[in-house]
Amino acid sequence: MKQVVLSSALLCLTALPVLANPELPDLPQFINKMVAEHGFDQQELEQVFAEVEVKDSILKAISRPAEKSKPWYEYRNIFLTESRISGGVDFWEKHKEALSQAEQTYGVPAEIIIAILGVETRYGGNVGGYRVIDALSTLAFRYPPRSPFFTSELEHFLILTREEQMSQLDPVGSYAGAMGLGQFMPSSYRAYAIDFDKDGHRDIWTNPTDAIGSIANYLAVHGWKPGESIVHRTVLNSSLPEGINGTDLKPAFTREELAVAGFSLAQLPAGSDKLSVIGLTQPEGEEYWLGRQNFYAITRYNHSRMYAMAVYQLAEAIRQQVGEL
Repeated sequence: MKQVVLSSALLCLTALPVLANPELPDLPQFINKMVAEHGFDQQELEQVFAEVEVKDSILKAISRPAEKSKPWYEYRNIFLTESRISGGVDFWEKHKEALSQAEQTYGVPAEIIIAILGVETRYGGNVGGYRVIDALSTLAFRYPPRSPFFTSELEHFLILTREEQMSQLDPVGSYAGAMGLGQFMPSSYRAYAIDFDKDGHRDIWTNPTDAIGSIANYLAVHGWKPGESIVHRTVLNSSLPEGINGTDLKPAFTREELAVAGFSLAQLPAGSDKLSVIGLTQPEGEEYWLGRQNFYAITRYNHSRMYAMAVYQLAEAIRQQVGEL
């Protein structure tokens, strides 16, 4: 009788799913989904996730991004440096043909593409130090506030590695799983990365030409308007009116509404497009800018007004220095 009970217990144990990594709750359900919906091999995925390492440093980093922990005047100083400006000038000289082609094809100025590369990775000098699968797995299974987003990105990453015939364990990126010279998330890589040099591969990891074309394509798809300006300084001659908080990214106000609210339109070109109000903290108080559609397009790359302004100001500094050569 004891032998029968023991045999039944062993059968129950062997019927339980293998937990590929005990540090990743809900992983078995995720693996089952990848097998059922995308045809992955369960045993191979279990072997991959057995190698995944949960990183506390990733959880700490995502809880204090620079955009949220620093005022504008400190955040700006991270990116508006002589080394980053001169690095952008050098990058322009090395890749001017691809940049010119991207500008002609997508209407995105070379300096904007370069500035995004400068802000993101110092022109490829720092693409991140975390394995992408560690970053995405840590955030998907151990960071509840954004678990659905990072679970989706982990799904895209695994599909991407299969599509591009890449290792699942080797690629490195940011603490949030952003990849390559332009720091695309896996879903963006799959949707917007392009083979700009026509060599048969979309490579934004080591191929600057593909990275240039992919960034230009991303901005074009997200509403970049060729030939239009980006953002303009303004002065507010009263207190900030109700209904305008300086943090909204999408253009929502007419010129007439802004004029009535007390904003100067002196530096703004004529037009009928709607505008956003961008408030940035300086040591002496808030300064205000009026953003157009192209500023909003940059915020689609990173949903932060400080990020978009850093890109804009770095681009202006690079363009000015190139013009002086």
